[in-house]
Amino acid sequence: MLAQLIPSVSGPPITLHKNIFVVGRSDKLCDLVIDHTSISKVHCILVKTDGLIYMRDLGSTNGTRVNGQRVIRGALLPGDKISFASITYKIHLGPDVPLSGVSNYGATEALPIQPDAPDLDEGFGGGFGATDQSQSDVRKLRDSEFLPPD
Repeated sequence: MLAQLIPSVSGPPITLHKNIFVVGRSDKLCDLVIDHTSISKVHCILVKTDGLIYMRDLGSTNGTRVNGQRVIRGALLPGDKISFASITYKIHLGPDVPLSGVSNYGATEALPIQPDAPDLDEGFGGGFGATDQSQSDVRKLRDSEFLPPD
């Protein structure tokens, strides 16, 4: 899965090339270094898994916001905006290899037709809808058997 942070201002997209990605001010501890005083040394962690990105704020002073709401942890979806203090990125998720063309996208291949399923009544001694019982085998019920007398 290709996961990128697209800067809201300018600059190239940042590809999350590792499954665990640390964001912060420390160039020794972080994968994405944001050199700004409002960013903590280790500000936030991003984890790629199951086709999503999960985030967790690491107790940063100024917090992490997703779509304008301060968040401690949660899943990030494509198009979400994540902000570390005053720096904002848009989440992009996509296939590892970009599609070369759209003409084959969504095409299906023909599947062989399965033979008809066996009749459900076969081998069960007469199931639902079976007609091998005669009318004499069926006992007729009367309301008087179940209702109390008047």
